[in-house]
Amino acid sequence: MVKKADKDVNGGRLSSTPPTYLGRQAKVIWRKVVPFLETQSSVIRIDAGLVEIYCTQYEIYRNAYKHIRENGEVQAIYKSVQNYEGEVVGKDFIGYKRNPMTSIYSDAIKNLAKIGSELGLSPKSRAELMEISDKATSSDESSTSQMKNFFAEDE
Repeated sequence: MVKKADKDVNGGRLSSTPPTYLGRQAKVIWRKVVPFLETQSSVIRIDAGLVEIYCTQYEIYRNAYKHIRENGEVQAIYKSVQNYEGEVVGKDFIGYKRNPMTSIYSDAIKNLAKIGSELGLSPKSRAELMEISDKATSSDESSTSQMKNFFAEDE
């Protein structure tokens, strides 16, 4: 039996089952996003990598947010004060330090917005895709009518 080309597996469509190597949250979002993409846009199997990136960025976003909720956006920094024997006798407050997860959270949100718009997951990108689709449909009709007129003139 001849093996199908990768692009033709599953009829060229994305699998509704997420890849096994994705994390739990990424799998959850895969199951939500893929059916939506199948009905709303022309996403095909070749776009699976982009969908995977979107799903993994979502998982990173959720994990970072959970860490920030548990540990806060900033953390207090203290400097230990020692006596002449090296024993800690107190702590002096120095200031605050930004939780590194806030940066990861911010990057994940930016990536989600960018990839989501490429996939047609934002209202603006969906409107742009519909506009492109409408233009393509109207230009197809006009080229068809032009062809009919061209061949009709020869008769």
